[in-house]
Amino acid sequence: MKPVFTYTKGMRDVDTSYCPGCTHGVAHRLIMETLEEMGKLGDVIGVTPIGCSIVAHEFMDIDMCESAHGRAPAVAAGIRRAQPDKVVFTYQGDGDLASIGMGEIVHAAARGEKFTTFFINNGIYGMTGGQLAPTTLIGQKATTAVDGRTREQFGMPIRMCELLSTLDGAIYVERVALNSPAHIRKAKQAVRTALELQEKRLGFTFIEFLSTCPTNWGLTPPEALKWVEEKMIPYYPLGNFRKPEEV
Repeated sequence: MKPVFTYTKGMRDVDTSYCPGCTHGVAHRLIMETLEEMGKLGDVIGVTPIGCSIVAHEFMDIDMCESAHGRAPAVAAGIRRAQPDKVVFTYQGDGDLASIGMGEIVHAAARGEKFTTFFINNGIYGMTGGQLAPTTLIGQKATTAVDGRTREQFGMPIRMCELLSTLDGAIYVERVALNSPAHIRKAKQAVRTALELQEKRLGFTFIEFLSTCPTNWGLTPPEALKWVEEKMIPYYPLGNFRKPEEV
């Protein structure tokens, strides 16, 4: 019989440590499956900082390096320059990338560094206990905003795709979601496009995944998927924000 499903060689055959309903595992699978299909599993280096992403090396069966909090883009830039024939990516959460790492990601994009960033946006600090992140929505509760985020106290949530797409060094910027099969299929297409453009060495490529965090949102996994659709996507619209003319 013809198999209808195969487990990508890019993922280790181990149990997950992510919370039930977390879509980090979906993002892992999409990236590793795409790299396998491109024949690049032996020629890729991933960089992860502090956050839930710090355990990605336990699941991704590739060469990986860990960085200080927020500093993955600087480490990735150095690796890509020293190993120009490798595929290099960072895998970062919103508390990391959009807060302590904001300067790092902005300047990497401005310089047009030749690596790809996969940005997991679940609107909360996940690993450290549910604190308010730069991407937490207005009205959304966090351990450091128990009554919900307000514009007056914290400002508006930062839209990273819109911000980075204004920089000429960022040649491909797209936002996708992981809350439905249709959105996941589109996310995989975006992953492949970003990695293929990296190989052309045209500049910096960036994919934002709208992801879930049922534990820190205080929701069930099905409710969290619905939250992405009803709350996150209206504020963080899906789609491409910057791409070369040939794409």
